[in-house]
Amino acid sequence: MDLEYYMNQAIEEAKKSLEKDEVPIGAVVVLNGEIIGRGHNTIETDKSSLAHAEINAIKEAQSHLGDWRLNGAYLFTSVEPCAMCAGAIVNARIDTLVYGCKDENRGFADSVFNIMQVPSLNHRVNIIPVIRENEAKKLIQDFFRKLREIK
Repeated sequence: MDLEYYMNQAIEEAKKSLEKDEVPIGAVVVLNGEIIGRGHNTIETDKSSLAHAEINAIKEAQSHLGDWRLNGAYLFTSVEPCAMCAGAIVNARIDTLVYGCKDENRGFADSVFNIMQVPSLNHRVNIIPVIRENEAKKLIQDFFRKLREIK
């Protein structure tokens, strides 16, 4: 599997968030080499705290398959998932998470806590960290730098 290619797709999704003045995070779900779900942050647009990139991509993938289980799937996201998204990844039975950059303050795949590999849960997710880290991190840093300048 071409990790760089699919992470690039997640970063392209993040840029869609940026166009909407949303925090630039993007995600894609890949199964058998095919992207079956895409998502980017639409929290402000949808007026929903649930409208994270990963959740949007998972919902689209589940709709595509007609099933809530995403066994065998990879989820690529530009930033390490938050607690809600990490839990959704586990609950959707995604096999592998690939993320672009760490989120030291809110990341629940490695940074704050690793929900993905808790031994007592009935599903554990493989994690491949920091693919195309510099591009993913730059999107986030530039967004928040611009926001601070405006304020």
